[in-house]
Amino acid sequence: MTNILMVEDNELNRDMLSRRLKRKDFEVACALDGESGVEMARAQKPDLILMDMSLPGMDGFQFVDQLRIRDQLDVPIIVVTAKDITDEDRSLLNGAVEQVVSKSEFDRKKLEQLITELANQTLR
Repeated sequence: MTNILMVEDNELNRDMLSRRLKRKDFEVACALDGESGVEMARAQKPDLILMDMSLPGMDGFQFVDQLRIRDQLDVPIIVVTAKDITDEDRSLLNGAVEQVVSKSEFDRKKLEQLITELANQTLR
């Protein structure tokens, strides 16, 4: 079974997406902020991380920096965010995350397909 860590502070978004993923037979753990997300990622070594960029305390950029540079944790990360991602933001995230999905253009089926594809690659 694929283990997903979702780092999302918005309860409605977190509940909706985690329920959908669980129905697709993914195991989902949730963190409410960046700090607890980093701790959970270290302890659980998930197969995939879904994260928002606008998090309390440690934002998404700091989260990615912590996992990739300091911890050297090689887990695929999908950013699912309402934040307007600028070209500069994309440049900072380039190579550190697999995909950035805007919540304003959110398509559940496409996101589920992307998650399934990345999970299958990770488990090979």
